[in-house]
Amino acid sequence: MNTIKVLILMGSKSDREVMQKTEAALDDFGVPYKTMIRSAHRTPEATMQAVRDAEAAGCQVFICAAGMAAHLAGVVCSKTVKPVIGVPIAAGPMQGEDALHSTVMMPPGLPVATVGINGAKNAALLAIQILALNDNGLSDKLLADRKAQAEAILAED
Repeated sequence: MNTIKVLILMGSKSDREVMQKTEAALDDFGVPYKTMIRSAHRTPEATMQAVRDAEAAGCQVFICAAGMAAHLAGVVCSKTVKPVIGVPIAAGPMQGEDALHSTVMMPPGLPVATVGINGAKNAALLAIQILALNDNGLSDKLLADRKAQAEAILAED
């Protein structure tokens, strides 16, 4: 695995459409990442190997997306001390409400930051904010992005 800063894990191929927004935001900010499909329930050993390999490749933040029985972020959190961001995916009869609760309700001592249902872009931006703590270039890019967002809103007036 080449040097990466963020590992994006998706519970299944059906999550890819939502998670493309994460990839696009990381691309916009020039953050190296890798995306993999891993299941907390169906491929637990492969999931743990992906975490180990990513850490060896310099990964600093994990973004985990899953719908329904959304335990992927929690499983990853149990195996690393790096920040883990969960993205609940709208799927199944509850349209992501179950995934949201599964992701946000972690036991004490195992925190997972959780963005909104299908909040893929915000997951990327939170990862970038974490990385910017030690990277002034990323911090400057975030400030420029915030300024551009404000200018876009004011231009609509």
